[in-house]
Formats: sequence, C-alpha cells, structure tokens
Amino acid sequence: MPTKTLHIPTADGQADAFAAFPDGGGRHPGVLMYPDGFGIRPVLRELARELAGHEYYVLVPNVFYRHGPTPVIELPDHIGEEARPAVFAQLMPLIEAHTAERTLRDADAYLRFLTTQPEVATVPVAVTGYCIGGLLAMRTAAAHPGQVAALAAFHGPVGADGPATLGKITAQVHFGHAESDLTPEALGELNHALDAANVDFTSEIYPGTVHGFTMSDTDAFDPAALQHHWDRLLPLLDRTLANN
Repeated sequence: MPTKTLHIPTADGQADAFAAFPDGGGRHPGVLMYPDGFGIRPVLRELARELAGHEYYVLVPNVFYRHGPTPVIELPDHIGEEARPAVFAQLMPLIEAHTAERTLRDADAYLRFLTTQPEVATVPVAVTGYCIGGLLAMRTAAAHPGQVAALAAFHGPVGADGPATLGKITAQVHFGHAESDLTPEALGELNHALDAANVDFTSEIYPGTVHGFTMSDTDAFDPAALQHHWDRLLPLLDRTLANN
C-alpha cells in the first residue's frame, strides 16, 4: 500500500498530511479524511490504509498545522483515562482556536490539493471525519455542495452549527453517533432537521458505544462498532463514487 507524507499549501501556511492509495497506478476517487482531535497517528494511518485498500485515495490533513507539524502534541501509545487530563489540557486550546472560518479556508485548500493529485480521479469526492473531524467534514460538505458527493461522520458533533448549515448539504450522508454523545430525543431533532432540508441520509446511534468508539488506541474502542462503521461507510462511498 503506497503512502506519502505531503504538505498542503493553505492561506495560512502549509498543512502536513498523510496519504494512502492503491498500488498499481491509475486514478482513484478521492476521500478527505478528517482525524479526531488527537490527530494523525498510527490508528489514523491504519484507518486510511484500510479505506485505500478499497480503491480510494485517502488524504488525512493535520488540521492543527498552525501550531506545528505532526505530532502537534505528544500522545501516549494508549490514550487511557489516566492520560486524558494532561492530553486535553494541551488539546482544548487548539480545538477552541480552530474556528469555523479557519475550517472553511482550510477546506478550500484541502479539496483543491486532493483533486489535483495525479492519483486522484476527477470530482466528486467524499469527506469523512471522526470526533471533531466529523464537524469539520460536515462544514466542508456544506460549503462545497457541488464537489462533495458523500459525507460520513462518526462520534462527531455534527449538529453544532444548526439546521441552516445542515440545509446546505447535497451529499449523501451517514452519521454514526455514540450512545454517550446524544439522547434519542436529540437524535430525533437532528434527523428532523436533515429531513426538513431534504438531505439523503442515514443517522443512527451505535448501540452501547461511547465517544471515540472507532479509535483502537483509546478506552472507548469498540471493535463491533468499528466494523459497523465500515459496513455503513463503504456502501455509501460505493454508491456515490464507484462510477468516478
């Protein structure tokens, strides 16, 4: 599986990124994968390689590049409960500084870079994200309705910007929520907003999960939920990008 470390020109500098894509040449549909708040690390590279194995070019940007290259903060091999206070003391200022305006400036640069790589087929593309990356993916899809054909977000605060932003999405959507992240009532409100905007979507709580369930280097990891995530993500990409 070929991989690269790349540097994406942005309005505010250069974002380092990890890319994985199929061996054997040719051009493949592009997927912009936003990491969770902990950033690019072995588990994210593993997810990108797994997805690339299904014939996609996967680009994972360091969204906190303004604060330094990967690794922006030092992480233990396993991010358990004991480590979380110290990690979040470093991480929360970065998340709070990453405004919607920054997100949209960066999204322009990430998509422009992704779609001009020699291994990437022409538009449309897909956008995926985990945790805070799910919110960034949602914002990217809403801002680029003609370019993003599929949006998937997992244990992310995808409703944070309200119905107006959700209403701009034209991509096919899957939202996979942790049971600990929102109540059935909140899920109903989110799904009602998506319905009202005529978004083609699935949105569900993954039973028995807590925030971060896809990440194997955290206490939240749930192998069955990770597989469920693949069972939702891969058909979505196949429907929207297979003919690309």
